[in-house]
Amino acid sequence: MLLHRLPVRRLLVGHLPSRHLPARPCQGVTLIELLVVITLLGLLLGLAMPSFATWTRAAQVRTASDALQTGLRHAQAEAVRLNRQVVFFRTGSTACNNTINSSASGNYWALRTVPLLVGEDAEALQCGALTETTANVGITGPEVLCFNSAGRQTANGNPGVGGAACTVPAAGTNTYVLTAPGSDRTLNVTVSLGGRVRMCLVGGAGTEAC
Repeated sequence: MLLHRLPVRRLLVGHLPSRHLPARPCQGVTLIELLVVITLLGLLLGLAMPSFATWTRAAQVRTASDALQTGLRHAQAEAVRLNRQVVFFRTGSTACNNTINSSASGNYWALRTVPLLVGEDAEALQCGALTETTANVGITGPEVLCFNSAGRQTANGNPGVGGAACTVPAAGTNTYVLTAPGSDRTLNVTVSLGGRVRMCLVGGAGTEAC
């Protein structure tokens, strides 16, 4: 009987149930490893933040430039459509009527017909925002621009927007300059004598360069 039990006993000894095996130690992250990861993430964020801020400023400049071009093109189109002179002007007023005046530092733009006869009321056509949501963007350039019925720039000593006059430089082109602190780009919006509105990048290359 003993000879028959030995193989069975050897088999049982060689194949112990898993609950009798020594437990493996838990694998985790040590405090030092966690601190190293947090430090590296902080360094990466610190390197990325200046680039992100620069990109944000550049995007704000582009947004204000698009708004300015929109207003100018609307003025030109309205002058042609109505077959009469239309004035584009910057203003600090959010009202869109025929009584608001121009402002060289205004955050908004407005379009108005220029009266043809003494005593005629001007008509408010369209209004919009320039830098309402991009307050850090600075815009320098003409306070007012006038377009005639052919969509071309024209001079007018009193377009009826509070005393500012529409002037046309000798070269025929008026220029707006848009920039923001911390931005890596400056954009120009130019209006030619013929009424062509164009945006260009100062110091840029290729077709978008000024």
